[in-house]
Amino acid sequence: MPLQSLAVFCGSKNGVNKIYLQHAIELGRIMATHNIRLVYGGGSVGIMGTIADEVLLNGGKVIGVIPQVLVDWEREHKSLSELLVVDNMHTRKKKMYDLCDAAVILAGGFGTLDEFFEMVTWNQLSIHDKRIYIINSGGFYNHLIGHINQMQQEEFLYEAARERLTVLNEPSELIPHLDR
Repeated sequence: MPLQSLAVFCGSKNGVNKIYLQHAIELGRIMATHNIRLVYGGGSVGIMGTIADEVLLNGGKVIGVIPQVLVDWEREHKSLSELLVVDNMHTRKKKMYDLCDAAVILAGGFGTLDEFFEMVTWNQLSIHDKRIYIINSGGFYNHLIGHINQMQQEEFLYEAARERLTVLNEPSELIPHLDR
């Protein structure tokens, strides 16, 4: 069954390397072109704001999920198809998981890693069975991928990481996965 919605976890800052924003723009265009709804953290700044703007600019639908505590701090996006304001970060993550068919991880900070690891953990525990794609923009996640491989080699994982995770170097590499 084709994907209808993707949760995208990414930074509320732009980062230094211009490839991070380029990949957010490219992913936003791909999603809009393939009629895939964006589910994301609801912010108007950083990579978060960039991907939302690009999906909207290209006629796509965007649902933002933001906790009340971050409404002022992250400057919620005012032009979304839908903005859900929730009580806390845990509710935000759960709502995003519920609304998506799969997830994409772009460059980001602690919040992005928190969302990524919680989703992977929930996969491992069979709380959900949603595919997770890491877009390794400019090698941003090389060290993390190396550490995940180390956890697997040291037998701390219950299954091979590749059973749940797909690492891509470019957003366009996601296209063949959209019809799964």
